[in-house]
Amino acid sequence: MLQNALSDAQKSQYWDDGYLFPLDLMTSDEAATWRDEIEVIEKDWLAADLPLPLGTYKRVNSHVVMPMAAKLASDKRVLDIVEGVLGPDILIWSAEFFIKEPRTKAHVSMHQDLTYWGLGEIDGLVTAWIALSPATVASGCMDFVRASHKNPILPHTDTHEADNLLSRGQEVAVDISPDDKTAIELQAGQMSLHHGLTIHGSGPNTSNDRRIGFVIRYVKPEIAQQVADRDYAMLARGADRPGNFTNIAEPRTLFDPASLALYDEIRKEQAAALMKGSKDTKRLYG
Repeated sequence: MLQNALSDAQKSQYWDDGYLFPLDLMTSDEAATWRDEIEVIEKDWLAADLPLPLGTYKRVNSHVVMPMAAKLASDKRVLDIVEGVLGPDILIWSAEFFIKEPRTKAHVSMHQDLTYWGLGEIDGLVTAWIALSPATVASGCMDFVRASHKNPILPHTDTHEADNLLSRGQEVAVDISPDDKTAIELQAGQMSLHHGLTIHGSGPNTSNDRRIGFVIRYVKPEIAQQVADRDYAMLARGADRPGNFTNIAEPRTLFDPASLALYDEIRKEQAAALMKGSKDTKRLYG
């Protein structure tokens, strides 16, 4: 049976553990349809004359320039589940396709998401991770450290590793035992949720298939950017009464000029927070 809302027990588990999985969001056939759509875009636009590489638009703020990303991030089924964590007013802060190619070394070091986002140590953000292909230990699924969201933002070290998919190659500067990690295995169509302070990472994809995840960061309107001069979000449900974010609309067509200009504006503002103090300021949108 597909999940249509969080039960009280699931809400408690999320706040106890800092994550929740697996949630049956859609059928595997529908997930395959979404996968087909992003792979058609990859095929059709790879050689297009875009201002930035296609991989950048997929990997960072895809909802700004790709209607399918905005549509999936605004899907009622996802929002019904997220409402159980954030409440009725929900903003989309970011959305991205997190893809690991088969038999590659790309990985994600153990880290806390909120470390460099400029949003502070908050409860009002949740990450939804939707599997469009199987996410298994072999394909490099995420590992979560249970209850680690109850810590503040911990010290991180910038590794700048070439195979690290994070903007700075950031890694939490504490020892984490393999026994403390929970493998977040998801089948296509399933979803996980995690808190912005939950320590997590993932290994390389040693399988023969692509590991394709669609990742959305949702925030409550009461959250505010603390580092950059301005921040942006898309209203997904309810109302944005505080007005802490510049509200943006869904893109009308793929990579239209207005959306590309907005994307460039957003990346310059967000880079001020995401790359503050980094020696590799081009890595985020390189």
